Amino acid sequence: MEAVRYIVDTLLWLLSLAFVLRLLLQLVRADFRDPMADAIVRVTNWLVLPLRRLLPPIGKVDSATLVAVIAVAALHTAVLFALIGYGWIDWPLFLRATVVSLADMVLKIYLFAMIIYALSSFMSPGGSVPGVRLVVRLCEPVLRPVRRLIPPIGQIDFSVLWVSIAISAMLLVLR
Repeated sequence: MEAVRYIVDTLLWLLSLAFVLRLLLQLVRADFRDPMADAIVRVTNWLVLPLRRLLPPIGKVDSATLVAVIAVAALHTAVLFALIGYGWIDWPLFLRATVVSLADMVLKIYLFAMIIYALSSFMSPGGSVPGVRLVVRLCEPVLRPVRRLIPPIGQIDFSVLWVSIAISAMLLVLR
């Protein structure tokens, strides 16, 4: 039973990851012609496109994608609760678990993106590699305010380090 729980949890986590990435990339106005972004769109279109017919966008936010993120995260939590053996749903616990799992995922996405951003600055400083352009587009809005507070020292930019430390601290608080 543990193996089944692990497989189902992993598959639903990957599905949730695809929807959260789509939402984050939309928020930073990433280039969806990028092969990685295109793959994310193709994986998530089955739910977003029908929802888009019902839900208009709200400003910069694609409400269909936002609803899809929440729906898939709630499904993930419900399936995990069922696999663990909860007979009834404690709604406050269910909502808290869903929100915490989404916040945890977003923070982990940004932490992983910061690591890729830092490593790629050594290999392709201009960010010309397709996947790296997405990472740069995702990280820059977060790094820009930190750079205003802590400017680079010579050619060394410590903003990635400080943001990574802050994200790690937030992950600890979440747990």
